[in-house]
Amino acid sequence: MKQLSGKVALITGGTKGIGYGIAEALLAQGLKVAITSRDLNAAKEAAKSLEEKTQTTNAIIGLEANVKNLGDQREAVQQTVEQFGQLDVVVANAGLGHFGSIEELTTEQWNAVIDTNLTGVFNTIKASVDDLKKSQGYYITISSLAGTNFFAGGAAYNASKFGVTGFTQAVMLDLRKYGVKVSTIMPGSVSTHFNGNEPGDKDAWKIQIEDIGELVVDLLKMNPRTLPSKVEVRPTMPPSN
Repeated sequence: MKQLSGKVALITGGTKGIGYGIAEALLAQGLKVAITSRDLNAAKEAAKSLEEKTQTTNAIIGLEANVKNLGDQREAVQQTVEQFGQLDVVVANAGLGHFGSIEELTTEQWNAVIDTNLTGVFNTIKASVDDLKKSQGYYITISSLAGTNFFAGGAAYNASKFGVTGFTQAVMLDLRKYGVKVSTIMPGSVSTHFNGNEPGDKDAWKIQIEDIGELVVDLLKMNPRTLPSKVEVRPTMPPSN
């Protein structure tokens, strides 16, 4: 996939943060992009913003889809293919976090995190696997360093991201015989709105969303004989305590 212009990507949770940064990077490389959100207005507004930032025309659409719903994901895939004619790249990015000790963590919070972060990735890949096999495309899931490093208060989030990491690696083995590439990116601290953060100067030390976008482009351009199936990235110089 060294020639990216004209390829088509679907990004879940693409209205802000990492998904937005990836969408911007792919548009700059000449891809057609569909981004999803649970809120149609938010998806359309983000698509308009990205179109203006990248000075592209008719290259991006915003779709309403909840990753917790397999039917929604199938509809998003269908709409993307109907709009752009094919599907080559799927980025399973949508996620959320609830944090607290096991004494505090509620059943509702546990289900929200697992259903979005883990089942949502399953739904995204399950809904698009036929199209990716057809195009011999590329799946990229967004896990986290929390998918290999556990911490107090992270029971739900750790479980979801450990699951995403393992799930993605198994899917990689399932699909590589069809020429489909599968990678998971595991970032450390990223400057986003995640968990109520407001990005600003205080986050200058963190990974920036455009850095993740650049990494996705690098993966897509890598010689097809080589597959970085699991990529850990972290800030170079975190602040000292």
